[in-house]
Amino acid sequence: MKITGRTLTAFKSAAQSILSWPASPQVTYSLGEPLFRLLSPRRRGKAVDLSQVNRVLVVRLDEIGDIILTSAFLRELRRLLPAARITLVVKPAVYNLVELCPYVNEVLTYDGKTDGRLELWRRHGRAIHLGWRHLWESRFDLAIVPRWDVDIYHAVYLAYFSGAPWRVGFSERVIDHKRRANRHFDRLLTQTLGDTTLRHEVEHGLNLIRSLGGRIQADRLESWTGAEDELFAEHILEANGVDSRDLLIAFSPGAGAPKRVWPLDKFVELGEWLRDVYRPRIVVVGGPGEESLGQEIEQRLGDIVVNLVGKATLRQTGALLQRCHLYVGNDASPMHLAAAAGVPVIEISCHPKSGSPMHLNSPQRFGPWGVPYLVLQPERSLSPCTDGCAAAQAHCIRSIEVEQVKQAVIAQLFQPANDLPVGVAGYAH
Repeated sequence: MKITGRTLTAFKSAAQSILSWPASPQVTYSLGEPLFRLLSPRRRGKAVDLSQVNRVLVVRLDEIGDIILTSAFLRELRRLLPAARITLVVKPAVYNLVELCPYVNEVLTYDGKTDGRLELWRRHGRAIHLGWRHLWESRFDLAIVPRWDVDIYHAVYLAYFSGAPWRVGFSERVIDHKRRANRHFDRLLTQTLGDTTLRHEVEHGLNLIRSLGGRIQADRLESWTGAEDELFAEHILEANGVDSRDLLIAFSPGAGAPKRVWPLDKFVELGEWLRDVYRPRIVVVGGPGEESLGQEIEQRLGDIVVNLVGKATLRQTGALLQRCHLYVGNDASPMHLAAAAGVPVIEISCHPKSGSPMHLNSPQRFGPWGVPYLVLQPERSLSPCTDGCAAAQAHCIRSIEVEQVKQAVIAQLFQPANDLPVGVAGYAH
């Protein structure tokens, strides 16, 4: 019998389902509930009684930008439960960012990244290990998973394995692709929010607080730096001859996906125009793996550049951005760090205006929050993209011209709200 491609695909899908079955929500729940009831009787009722909440677990295993957008949630959770002991679980890569968060008592890390055969089983085993060895002994009363979109990190499982009798998160039904990818995940939660409305991710997190009976006092973002981070920023700028009279503009030429990277030549052209017109200093920021971008900008623009790509921690980068007057860059974590620092933002987005507002790259969901901002988007998708840019490399974003960014810079620099160094407003256009 001839095996067609369709038959092979169906066979692989069936095999994957069989192999992943023991790690499914149904099996996890069926095996876990008798054990948890034996070891620690479950409280009756799904509604959270805040008067009985003394220990809280927050599982946020997302990327750097997502964690920054969660800062408002953490602050308002602390307001809601001022005496509770709050434990935050994050990926190892973002530990530095939240290490000094004043709203949590403890930060744990969980690395759910696995590759190869039986990937799901290994991730499941890690979640069970963390739950049994570190979470269960804390006797959490409440576990919260703030992620609205698909849980690809096993966060809901961690919440379940913590043994917390109350477990709160967003329903698997809030968006179609989550309904498919996280089927039956709701069973592992005791209280789910079914909010299907298009909102910014910050608002989703704050709605979780409201669902618990909290009242939001502030929705601003925060970044948490220490004295050493502030000293690092001061020394770097001083060593590069930057003083308080300089106009300081941050460039972020990298991003988590190549399709979100505006061409480097265009960053350089923008930098040349800025050098000729405004005489600024340009701080180039970014993470490991993006060093070549910073090096090329430095080589081509010369001594106006302070290149810190791959040379600063997340907190140090945040401290540097606090001293900037404007951020210009891609949809990437430094953009959210800049917003958390109160810096006006110009976002260069790969997501077309004609695209779906629910898309993972949509500025309506993940754009700058709480600061003056301008988002530059392609007018429409470039073929073959439709709801959003689906290319493996920079594609739709290439249609954003340098002249558009220049006009955005002028608009941001000269709006009255900006606190610019004396003399900047007098520079010629």
